[in-house]
Amino acid sequence: MNPDSGDALKLTALSKHFGRPAVDQLDLTVRRGELYALLGPNGAGKTTTLRMVAGLLAPDAGRIEVFGADLGRDPAAAKRSMAYLPDDPMLYAKLKPTEYLEFVAGLWGIEADEAEPRARRLLDWLDLSAHAHELTEGFSRGMKQKLALAGALIHEPRLLILDEPLTGLDAAAARQVKDLLLAHVDGGGTVILTTHILEVAERLAQRIGIIEHGRLIAEGTLDELRARSQGGTLEDVFLHLTGKG
Repeated sequence: MNPDSGDALKLTALSKHFGRPAVDQLDLTVRRGELYALLGPNGAGKTTTLRMVAGLLAPDAGRIEVFGADLGRDPAAAKRSMAYLPDDPMLYAKLKPTEYLEFVAGLWGIEADEAEPRARRLLDWLDLSAHAHELTEGFSRGMKQKLALAGALIHEPRLLILDEPLTGLDAAAARQVKDLLLAHVDGGGTVILTTHILEVAERLAQRIGIIEHGRLIAEGTLDELRARSQGGTLEDVFLHLTGKG
């Protein structure tokens, strides 16, 4: 299959067990060029799903396709198109932001003369330029989160996978990250993210999936989800569909 065809991400009967089903025969599709929010209660299987998509956790069963490339059969082709940012990203404390981004770019085989302007644009965009030559060990959690996002974007992935990307960010930093994600989608990229901040999903996501006990229990636009429940805010819809409201 041509990796430039079809959807950005397609999960088919994806399963993972840790003594009990964490992800249970999950079918989910993220369309090219959309921001998709995957929501669910704690323990619903969101992070496990994203870790399998990122290739960090092997599924027990099922199939993962990234732009048509099968992650199980051709992991290099599938991973080339994506980047994954966990909720607690790891940075190298003794590196400066410029050094960190140079290192990450090198891992992706990006030449220095191409990586340097990309890094500069990302640091400017995320208001980190003033700290470009400081060691990251002195950074706040929010600054580290923004630098990790810059690292995820340095190779210009078509699919960006984010697990709680706004954790620990103040209002200004959260706005910068949200603006960057919207710009990524406007430029033709695709984003799938998890968040416990339902307002983020309500404001940013074109489509929303709600997962519980490892299964997708509802999916659609906010208006479509409202039509399935009693209306109201996304919080009202979420609580109704998960039986918590």
